[in-house]
Amino acid sequence: MGDPTGVGPEVIVGAWHAAAAHHAARLVVLGRAGVLRRAVSLLNSQIQVVDVAAPEEIQSGVDILPCISCGNAAADRAPPAAVDARGGQAAYDALLLATELALSQRLDGVVTAPLNKTALRAAGHVYPGHTELLTDLCGAGQTAMMLYLNDRSVVHGRVGLGVVHVTLHMALRDIFQQLNTDAIRAKIELADTVIQSFLDDLGESRRPRLAVCALNPHAGETGLFGDEEQRIISPAVRSAEEDGLNVQGPFPTDTLMMRAAKGEFDAVVAMYHDQGHIALKLLGLHRAVNITLGLPIVRTSVAHGTAFDLAWQGRAETAGMLEAIRVAAQLARHRGRSPVVKNHAPSVPIQRSECAAEPS
Repeated sequence: MGDPTGVGPEVIVGAWHAAAAHHAARLVVLGRAGVLRRAVSLLNSQIQVVDVAAPEEIQSGVDILPCISCGNAAADRAPPAAVDARGGQAAYDALLLATELALSQRLDGVVTAPLNKTALRAAGHVYPGHTELLTDLCGAGQTAMMLYLNDRSVVHGRVGLGVVHVTLHMALRDIFQQLNTDAIRAKIELADTVIQSFLDDLGESRRPRLAVCALNPHAGETGLFGDEEQRIISPAVRSAEEDGLNVQGPFPTDTLMMRAAKGEFDAVVAMYHDQGHIALKLLGLHRAVNITLGLPIVRTSVAHGTAFDLAWQGRAETAGMLEAIRVAAQLARHRGRSPVVKNHAPSVPIQRSECAAEPS
């Protein structure tokens, strides 16, 4: 459910009315049932929120929303549209239970509503966001955030367009220290594998077409504006190409994203957060999906945040949640063979959450 003080609850309830969501998967919400009932009332919906104890009890439809309640009841009293530690803890508890259930294969995939990073930290969980928290909970190695857009009105490739990020939630001044050839090469491979699964769905027998962003303006102008392209990025591209991946770059980002949107490339590897996020969100913020690559579970999310400026006003956009559900179901069908999902267990035991349902 994400942070109960943000748009997550109403986005979930709003998307629940769409038959397409229920055609894609059997759905259950992990969070606070009382908060969901408030969202139902806010939207003047006829949905009935039903408490269930386990995923095996799911009976859902456009009018029935099963909820596995988890976390502390104090979250129900967190004020709307405000940073509150109770909201951060509720988001953590729901994600923790979802991870436990997915790792034990009692859920096929997890779709997350947004959390607030400041509220998460106020609750004592020092993580920059969902991606890093999930990486830790799952004991994963190389992971990456990919923003994915498959809106034919703005992205003209048949498979859509993905943007994978080498570095993520950090200050700009730290990016230069964090970039290295191995990390870039790993993100190229993750981009290749997830796009390959989408191509397989379409019956296209070809390798994904990948492009890698430069870091500096004009790709460094042969060292005039920085030499990271020559020292760090180009070696990663050459190494991946030598191993058979269809990858090119590094290219100046100001023109690369336009080329990719026109269908020249299936995925782009960006060096840092805003380099990829700004371009893709300009193309289609409310249709974009956040996919975490390299986890042992399927996880997707909306591409927006808690949106306190809109939260609990009945104005939240639901298209992103619907698309996140569709993409999660698509990835779950590939679970046994797609390298998007890595087959490894957590390196440390997951701290048990305060939840109603205890996974076996």
